[in-house]
Amino acid sequence: MNAVVAAVAIMLVLSLCRIHVVVALIIGAVSGGLIAGMSLEATIEAFNSGLGGGATVALSYATLGAFAVAIGKSGLAHALADRAVALVGRQEEGAAVNGIRFLIIGLLLAIAISSQNILPIHIAFIPLVVPPLLYVMAKLNMDRRLVACVLTFGLITPYMFLPVGFGGIYLNEILLAKINANGVDASGLSVMKAMALPALGMLCGLLIAVFFSYRSGRTYNLETITKAERVDTSYSPRTLVMALLAIVTAFVVQLWLGSMILGALAGFVLFNLSGVVRWKEADDLFTEGMKMLAMIGFIMIAASGFAEVMRETGEIASLVDSSVGVIGENKAMAALLMLVVGLLITMGIGSSFSTIPIIAALYVPLALQLGFSPLAIVALVGTAGALGDAGSPASDSTLGPTAGLNADGQHNHIWDTVVPTFLHYNLPLLGFGWLAAMVL
Repeated sequence: MNAVVAAVAIMLVLSLCRIHVVVALIIGAVSGGLIAGMSLEATIEAFNSGLGGGATVALSYATLGAFAVAIGKSGLAHALADRAVALVGRQEEGAAVNGIRFLIIGLLLAIAISSQNILPIHIAFIPLVVPPLLYVMAKLNMDRRLVACVLTFGLITPYMFLPVGFGGIYLNEILLAKINANGVDASGLSVMKAMALPALGMLCGLLIAVFFSYRSGRTYNLETITKAERVDTSYSPRTLVMALLAIVTAFVVQLWLGSMILGALAGFVLFNLSGVVRWKEADDLFTEGMKMLAMIGFIMIAASGFAEVMRETGEIASLVDSSVGVIGENKAMAALLMLVVGLLITMGIGSSFSTIPIIAALYVPLALQLGFSPLAIVALVGTAGALGDAGSPASDSTLGPTAGLNADGQHNHIWDTVVPTFLHYNLPLLGFGWLAAMVL
């Protein structure tokens, strides 16, 4: 068996058996290295050498977590939650309550989409905004699997379709750059046109989740939520204004310097200078914020080590080569197998951004040989990279929603986030990505 396939399968099976994701990644990486014929020492060395690749991401999450806690201190999230609670309290069951459900879904979707471009803080908003809303959602019997699907849609679709914020990095700096470097002239190509059908597939998955899969709702323990999340936080017009000003500052600094770390730090410092966060509280608050997203940071670091072992096995290329042997001259089969291989790689690595450089060097020459158009190649490689971001136990697009929805211990990462997002997004993305490769 191919070592990459075996390693990813082991990691996924262990995760589905409720083994912690970090442990599953380590065991999967070691198993993959040994299956590929590497010595234990070489496997561990490769894993260790790859850990540094996740350090920047982990530090970004740590500082964003501190910034998110500072925003929480301002009372902005609780002001929104209190407003929602008041609306629920004034309504009886019926159309009005359904309207509030859709209002919350729309609000979370808008914030998730904005976190990828307007205010590129990625998943740092989730532990800030979602936990105060858990009580409201439970009163409305909202299924948290639905909320996980909504958040994951907002975290993935913007970067794979809109070339701004994180999308500018994924589409322009990685996807088009790597395709151009491997023999296709990407100048003048409309990346939004290429990724429109795959993005439509994501939208179809979202609509199915909202209107069919989780429409009936789910019951949660209100007492547990009350103990865990309904902590009173005082706020005033001044603190809310300072929160908005800090968010704008973080956004401007991030765009100016190109660093999410410095943007979050600038926002946090502004909270200190304004007095919303007292100087004597700043150290403890920063530590609390770092701890809030520490688990995600460690998982991303472990995922980087896993990815490095997969590269060192040398069997990613053989996985693609073996697919070529099956393909022959069949373009339809070629597109499908390339997408499936991309799904496997991203599921294991947990990062679409890391998958593109791996597969572009192999897919672009193959696609050119089979006669795919430049636009179809962009759609094929871009979709193959994005496939697996939803539904990967190690992806921040699933870890982030779990971090917020499991604040009271009533939301399981694998069965309530990973499995639902895999089914609702990877399957339609696979179908629509294949269609884009065939018609463009």
